[in-house]
Amino acid sequence: MELSSFILLFFVGLIAGFINVTAGGGSTLTLPFLIFLGLDGAMANGTNRLAIIIQNIFAVTGFQKGKNNEFGESFKLALLALPGAIAGAVMAVRVSDPIFRHILSGVIIFVIVTMFLPRPSTGSISQKSAKQKTLLYLAMFGIGFYGGFIQAGVGFLLMAVLYRLAGLKLVRVNAYKVFIVLIYTVPAITVFIVAGKIDWLMGLVLAAGNAGGGWFSSQLQLKKGDKPIRYLLILLLLFLSVKLFIK
Repeated sequence: MELSSFILLFFVGLIAGFINVTAGGGSTLTLPFLIFLGLDGAMANGTNRLAIIIQNIFAVTGFQKGKNNEFGESFKLALLALPGAIAGAVMAVRVSDPIFRHILSGVIIFVIVTMFLPRPSTGSISQKSAKQKTLLYLAMFGIGFYGGFIQAGVGFLLMAVLYRLAGLKLVRVNAYKVFIVLIYTVPAITVFIVAGKIDWLMGLVLAAGNAGGGWFSSQLQLKKGDKPIRYLLILLLLFLSVKLFIK
């Protein structure tokens, strides 16, 4: 692969890392881009996990400086996602490339739709009922499965669950999110490593970009002012989705 492609991959990772930690959906850029660079669906999926792990290590470190993480609580939620993540990763390495491309195309469209939905205002749920706890546990397992299988857009799902069901204020949602994704990605990437589905050179270049973007986002602690980024992302995602579907 040419040097220019590696440079472009780094900058795509930089943007994706920023988007992932700010809200979610960065993998909807990196996954199709890795495919366009010549990787098959499973290899792109595994390679992207390397970038996600390194990105979230930097993001967790950044959030911890602001004392926005509560590792005990976020670790409990991460454990709930682990079984689903392993099952999803096992399925991901076995699914055929055409099916993966079509699923990814559909996920990208879904992510675009969620970008037009209003975000919830700041608030918290002081007391969780037994029903809410059950829904939270089931939701975390489902998020783990989805994250293990495809990852793209999982940030939006986690943000909704952490706010609506876990009762977290929005200022802590992203800090919890990056830690949970970091934990469940460890067993997921192990499945891809065993299956030989990681391009290490491309993964490390992408990871360098993701880490920079994730760190920058964690420091800014952005809550508002992301509309220009969101609309630019929507246009790019529409293009990538169409390309994936018709390829």
